[in-house]
Amino acid sequence: MAPINIAKPLHISLPISTLDVLDEKLTQGDVISAELAHGNADLIRVLDICGVAGPFKAVTPWEHVDAKGIRRINAGGYSALPFGDRYPPLVEFLTEYLTRDSAQGLPQQAASPWRAALEANLVALLAHVAPSHADSRVFFSNSGAEAIETAIKFARMARPKASKIINFKGAYHGKTYAPLSLTPNAEYQDPFRPLMPGVVTLPYGDIAAFRKAVKRHGAKTIAAVFIEPIQGEAGVIIPPAGYLKELGEICERNGIVVVADEIQTGLGRCGEWFASIADGLEPDIVALAKPLGGGLVASGATIARKEIYAKMLSGMSCKRHSNTFGGNSLTMAIGLKSLELLVEGRLDERSKQMGEVGLAQLVEIAQRYPNLIETVRGQGLLMAIQFQSVVPFKVPFMSELVGEFSGILGLRTLHVHGVQANLSLSSKRVIRLTPALNMPDDVYKRLFQRIEAAAAKNPTGPAMLRNTPISVTAKLSKFAL
Repeated sequence: MAPINIAKPLHISLPISTLDVLDEKLTQGDVISAELAHGNADLIRVLDICGVAGPFKAVTPWEHVDAKGIRRINAGGYSALPFGDRYPPLVEFLTEYLTRDSAQGLPQQAASPWRAALEANLVALLAHVAPSHADSRVFFSNSGAEAIETAIKFARMARPKASKIINFKGAYHGKTYAPLSLTPNAEYQDPFRPLMPGVVTLPYGDIAAFRKAVKRHGAKTIAAVFIEPIQGEAGVIIPPAGYLKELGEICERNGIVVVADEIQTGLGRCGEWFASIADGLEPDIVALAKPLGGGLVASGATIARKEIYAKMLSGMSCKRHSNTFGGNSLTMAIGLKSLELLVEGRLDERSKQMGEVGLAQLVEIAQRYPNLIETVRGQGLLMAIQFQSVVPFKVPFMSELVGEFSGILGLRTLHVHGVQANLSLSSKRVIRLTPALNMPDDVYKRLFQRIEAAAAKNPTGPAMLRNTPISVTAKLSKFAL
């Protein structure tokens, strides 16, 4: 055999090494500059204007510190941090996995012990609360959006002659093309039209409207209903009691596939393993993601009834839907351990109890400061604070922008007082709190003390604007306009 000619090494010096990051040689300015130059610059720019861009370091799983040494309680993470950041038992397991395990890392065309174990455990947990799912099957992907993409394809294959899918106002199912089609937000949809056809959008929580729509369109034309048991990005909107149950009964009578988007609500976040099932709905397909990665890896899962799964993936068509990294051993191992920690720690019950305490405290704060907080909502450890407008009068043609400013300044106000929280993409004046399900009692208590302190310092919506440095409001206004 002729010798292989090795090309000369590429003479390039990569600007940042792994040791630069590990040894913390990058300053805050270095990180921000690199993000502005090569990443989503305007996102970093607006966060930096507000003083919330970081970068941050985890000092405990539940607290972060910034470059100035200011320590904050992390109630952010968008439900993807069930144990907080770098939870020691999970990190210890990860170290053990990397040291001891020798299973194939990307078992795309092979069985996998880690994937098999997580499949079995997810189905067991689902069947524990919904026995009809005892023989359901799981398809793994890499995100919540991919889990919804998979669910759309399952539903279409289950009812191939039905051309329509029902979704709901305020819904958020992701921003990739098909899930975006089910996310009725003009800001995100309009630049990408035409979207997936056949989507029928109905009012959320209105069973009469749903019943009329099924009758008007005809059940045979409806492939599926996609629904969040609690709408997260809409501002933690909880449907009326009995709504989900009746919706499920209508679908069951008419053979319509029901898909529960439990990406944000599932696996204990709302005080139940599956919020939809706890409220009386027994979906045919369940989409999961955020907590399944334990805050360490990206993961998505779509659980479907056996007969629905087989319609798309069976026989020689078993590769009809696939992806490269879904089901990889590292992600499956982290998911398996995360599920163990959730179940063995009964973090569903802890979430329910902590949520009751936290919501009661938010209600009291809102009652003391009604000119700052319009309302609060919550179930388990998914909570929302809806701020009053920072402008005390209506501004023609700018209500959406004023609402966005109110939310951003609400986020900034909490940040200044030591709390990291989440914006809400479809409800601009709402800030969400999604603390870890295992947050220690003393840290959790301080969380609400800090929210109270923020309210005392800013007792009205306009006070948040007045207490924001003029330089910040000027930069924000210039940025927005």
